[in-house]
Amino acid sequence: MKIQRLGDLKTALGECPVWHGQQLWLLDCRLGLILALDPGSGEITARHEAPAPLGSFAFNGDRGDSIVLALKEEVASLDLRTGQRRTLARLDDSHPHLRLNDGTALADGSFVVGSMHVFREADEPPLGGFYRLDTNLEFRKLDTGFGITNGPCVNPVNGRLHVADSATRVIYSYAYGADGSLADKQVFARTDAYDTGPDGCTFDSEGGLWTALVRAGALARFDMQGHLTHKIELPLAHPSALCFGGPDMSDLFVTSISDSGRLSASGPLDGAVLKVTGLGFRGHARPACRIPP
Repeated sequence: MKIQRLGDLKTALGECPVWHGQQLWLLDCRLGLILALDPGSGEITARHEAPAPLGSFAFNGDRGDSIVLALKEEVASLDLRTGQRRTLARLDDSHPHLRLNDGTALADGSFVVGSMHVFREADEPPLGGFYRLDTNLEFRKLDTGFGITNGPCVNPVNGRLHVADSATRVIYSYAYGADGSLADKQVFARTDAYDTGPDGCTFDSEGGLWTALVRAGALARFDMQGHLTHKIELPLAHPSALCFGGPDMSDLFVTSISDSGRLSASGPLDGAVLKVTGLGFRGHARPACRIPP
C-alpha cells in the first residue's frame, strides 16, 4: 500500500470526491468551489463556483455537463457550461446553524441528501433530516434526528442504503424500497471506540464500507456485518471523505480539512487530497442523477 499527495491543492473543507470522466471531482465547501483534478498529476482541470457553504453534489444526466448541488438550504441544478443555477427544492426548516450536507445520486436517478444542525443545546433535537429528491422533483423527508448527516451510499452486494450521523458516531443501514422509501433501520457500526464520528463513506465491490475517521486521522473499513477489518493511519489530521477511482477503480482518493470552521489543522498535508494505491480492493463509479433539466 502507498499513500501519496495528489498535486498541491490545499482545501479549507475538502469534501465529496467523485470519480467521473476519468477525473477526480471534489468540493471546497467553505470556498464554494467545485474542482476537477487530473488523477495522475493533481493539476486542476476544471473550476466552478457556487454560493458557499456547499454540502455535496452529483452529476446529472449522461453528458456530464450538469450537476445537482446541495447548497445551504436548497438543492439546485448547475449547468457547468453556462454557470446557470436553478433551485430544485428547499429545506422545510431554517436556522443559522442548519444546512444541507452530504448527499449522493442513487441508481434510480434520485438524489439523497442530509442536513447538519450544529451548536445545539444538549437536549435540543436537530432540525432537518434525510431527504430524497426524485426524478419528478418531489422532495421528501425520509428520516429525522441526524445531527450531522454524512456518507450516504448503497452496498453493492445487498442493496441497503447506509447513512452516517457524525454527531452520534453511528452508521445506520436501511432497506431502500422501489418507491424510494426507507424501512428496517439498523445500527450498522459505531465509531466511539476510535474517539471520532464517521464522515464520508464509500463501498468496495465486496460490500466493505470505508469511512473517514475525521477526528482520528485515519480510514476504517467495516465488513458487511459491521466489524472492523482495516484501519489505516493517514499523514494528516482530519480526513473528510473518500471514493474509489482510477483506471480499474482500485485507487482510493481522500479529501481533508485544514479549516472547516469547527475543525482546523496546520500540518503540511492538512487540506490536501491523498491517493491511496495497492489496497487490494476495488470500488464502483457512482450513478448519475436523472433530474429534469
